Amino acid sequence: MFKVFDVHTHTYPEKIADKACFNLGNFYQFEVRGKGTYAHLESQAEENGVGGYLLFSVATNAHQVPKVNDSIAALAEYSRSRGFRTVGYAGMHQDYPDFEGEIMRAKGLGLRGVKIHPDIQGVNIDDPRLLPLYEILEAEDMPLYLHMGDNRLEYQFSSADKLVRVLGMFPRLTVVAAHLGGYKAWDTSVPLLAGRENVFYDTSSALWAMTPERADEIISQLGVENVMFGTDYPVVNTREELERFFRLNLTDAQREDILWNNAVRFLKLED
Repeated sequence: MFKVFDVHTHTYPEKIADKACFNLGNFYQFEVRGKGTYAHLESQAEENGVGGYLLFSVATNAHQVPKVNDSIAALAEYSRSRGFRTVGYAGMHQDYPDFEGEIMRAKGLGLRGVKIHPDIQGVNIDDPRLLPLYEILEAEDMPLYLHMGDNRLEYQFSSADKLVRVLGMFPRLTVVAAHLGGYKAWDTSVPLLAGRENVFYDTSSALWAMTPERADEIISQLGVENVMFGTDYPVVNTREELERFFRLNLTDAQREDILWNNAVRFLKLED
């Protein structure tokens, strides 16, 4: 069995998980397959070889930011106590008044990067309000994890051309462009992002939206060494996503890299 590190997961407190999953499915107009709780996420680990997670939460307003980060830090610590190689990333909002103060606090909590969901937060990747945040992340060597792409005209906040402008301003900023670089926008995003050494990718919410042959082509363009496995839980369950992954025309060594080695290297974990 291959070891698996899932680099793209969202969980919610049990009392709001059902509502959060409903809202997520309603926003994207798809069926959410998981229950949305950490307990359900972890229940899939043993049968699927999962040894670690990268945990996120989205701050939909500025007031949520500290609470979101406290919650993610506590959950990551709990997950590690359960034997997983789990890492948490902080949430941030474009209107938060003290980026530097909260980033330093988040680092103190053990959070290692920042996740932003431009479409849900209603902010362009290259919005001037976010530029001071990117400057801090670049200086602190903390990665920026971005939801990328959408094929709906009203949700172009995370288009690849906007990320390219940010990379031009912050050439040492490390970025993960989720969903193989652009959810349902691969024809335009992949050519713009491929070949950039400081940009990484995950497979989440991509494999179910394309043929295995198309996924093989995109992974080859982006570079196997820069691609990591992610489920986007609770959008899908681990087993379902692994079944899709193993339909790809990859060598065992390439599978090991995408499923485990690349994440361990990217997150600077001892293997």
